[in-house]
Amino acid sequence: MPEGPSPRLNFGPRRADAAGMAPHTPAPETVVIEPQRGWVPIDLAELWRYRELIGFLALRDIQVRYKQSLLGIGWAVAQPLATMLVFGLLFRALLGREGMPTLEGVPYAVSAYCALVPWQLFARSLQSSGDSLVANKQLIHKVYFPRLVAPIAPLLAALVDFGCAFAVLAAMLAAYGILPDPAALALPLFVALAVAAALGVSLWLSALNAIYRDVRHALPFLVQIWMFLTPVVYTSESVLRGRPEWLAWLYGLNPMTGVVEGFRWALLGAAEPPWSAVAASTAVSLALLVSGLYFFRRLERSFADLV
Repeated sequence: MPEGPSPRLNFGPRRADAAGMAPHTPAPETVVIEPQRGWVPIDLAELWRYRELIGFLALRDIQVRYKQSLLGIGWAVAQPLATMLVFGLLFRALLGREGMPTLEGVPYAVSAYCALVPWQLFARSLQSSGDSLVANKQLIHKVYFPRLVAPIAPLLAALVDFGCAFAVLAAMLAAYGILPDPAALALPLFVALAVAAALGVSLWLSALNAIYRDVRHALPFLVQIWMFLTPVVYTSESVLRGRPEWLAWLYGLNPMTGVVEGFRWALLGAAEPPWSAVAASTAVSLALLVSGLYFFRRLERSFADLV
């Protein structure tokens, strides 16, 4: 066979460098992430992009909390029921049947459990979200994500417990023949108020816990004292009866006062709550949320070093 030139495969033109010696390879793109300074606005679009991470962390919190437990998610119901039973027996022994701190015509068990349902949402959010940055420190050191994801995820997990406890409350109302009136339509507003208060306080606590680990040890004590200052196992009316109006407003500076009494008003057909206390609770909840967001975002750029 006659020999000829070897076939050449042509894959297209090749770019050469200035000396014509070697093909030119574009430099890889470099992305530099730098912390922003000053007031950093909340990027809701970024949080939405990380919604799967929020859901994953919330699911992980639920699984870890009830892993290898006999009751599992039943603990979300067992705890408020046990608290209701203990205080019911205590008040019955100390005050007698006629002196129970409950709404007129409403059994003490229903009144107390109705308040314990939103309180548990608030308390569980504080306990989990307050330690969320330290609990996720390995993730914070290795991967970038909006740090707001850390305290938000436990709040979503607490909402799952809230749903289970609320289902038992609905069954209890049906068993006692208590039918909610149109005021029940306002219930989502009080749930939103509880979430705003829980998130606002959690942002403060989680950021402070990144700096001072004492916050973790003080959290159980804080939650316990806060419950006694909130009309959970008693009613506001039993405390404010015959008191001046300004005292009701002062009592409402506790953001959970308006939430708890709002639940009783919406579900139990109670007399209208002290609206001055509800207004004060709403104002404090919004102030905690806005200031908590500012404080959290202010320290966000240093969390990786602090935790």
